[in-house]
Amino acid sequence: MSSQTILKRTSWPSGNLRVAILCGGIALGMVGMAYAAVPLYQLFCQITGYGGTTQVSAGNINGIIDRVMTVRFDENVAPDLDFTIVPAKSVSSKIGTVHTVVYVATNNSDVPVSSTASFNVAPAIAGAYFNKIECFCFTEQTLQPGESVEMPVVYFLDPELDGVSELDTVQEVTLSYTFYTAQTGSS
Repeated sequence: MSSQTILKRTSWPSGNLRVAILCGGIALGMVGMAYAAVPLYQLFCQITGYGGTTQVSAGNINGIIDRVMTVRFDENVAPDLDFTIVPAKSVSSKIGTVHTVVYVATNNSDVPVSSTASFNVAPAIAGAYFNKIECFCFTEQTLQPGESVEMPVVYFLDPELDGVSELDTVQEVTLSYTFYTAQTGSS
């Protein structure tokens, strides 16, 4: 009986050790989930259009419909970024039409500055139907002192938007960019 007791003790950790191992595993799992949260949230937003996140597309395969909608362009600049941004002018056209618009950015500082932009669409539900083929927001921009650069956006509104009852009365969609200084060492 004593050999079975010894065998039992060596094959299973004591109660306190089990609790410590369990707590350590939970802590490691929580750290892992914290690192995975941002990319998983971004993936969720891209798939669903949640929070005005736009879609990325190679082109419009759903055609053009007669419903006309206006796309308005907006910009916001972080306080620490000495840039002047001129947004594209509003575009009114049939849904499904592919457009190229241009934002213009100017570095007003006396040093080279790298920036990037995040975006959203309002109303948020329209984000799932706002498709970008090309966008400056996909890459970091470095501007020299006093330099200005044109930044194109190629987009279309997916005609499937017309089948969404919550968007029946919507006549205008806004694509908004927030520009901020890129973190050193990012790409």
